[in-house]
Amino acid sequence: MVVALRLSGPVRLALIAVCAMAGAVSARAQEVPAPVAQDIPVQPLTDAVVDRSAEIAVPAGAASLHDLVAAVPVPTALPADIECMADAIYFEARSESLAGQLAVGRVIVARAGSGRYPGSYCGVVYQPSQFSFIHHGAMPVINRTSAQWLNAVRIALIAHGGAWKSPAEGALFFHAARIRAASGRTRVARIDNHVFYR
Repeated sequence: MVVALRLSGPVRLALIAVCAMAGAVSARAQEVPAPVAQDIPVQPLTDAVVDRSAEIAVPAGAASLHDLVAAVPVPTALPADIECMADAIYFEARSESLAGQLAVGRVIVARAGSGRYPGSYCGVVYQPSQFSFIHHGAMPVINRTSAQWLNAVRIALIAHGGAWKSPAEGALFFHAARIRAASGRTRVARIDNHVFYR
């Protein structure tokens, strides 16, 4: 009997990476097929730390955030943390300006480094009751060939590398502007349809 699981993007990538490393060690390494998809959500571990072993270079010296985004290449394989952040940017801010998308990414970076939240981007994104697009520990399906998704990946790489300063730098929280203002927090900025706080 064969049991098939639907693995979320980050978990699927991690499994493929582990299998690829195991295959490289073997003298008779063979190509490992991707896991078969079903509908069982898998939540990433939330106590991991951001994996910085697979850093991806972001070009320097751009005159504007728009120019920098245009210059960032999209790698064929993404580290799981970058994919989680790109997913969050896509669902939270894909219709916002580049500055608004970057601000969402920088909140995720700030949370992962704060010691108050999980230490990985996937942990931050999948933490219960933090992002409204996560349902029962699962990420909705994304068209990963769409221009909006590829743009979210570029923004995630820029946010991860700190390659462009966000107007909401230092913020740990944000919400839609239509929602009543958060009490007890210091407002950092409003960018497009989001308000950012620390």
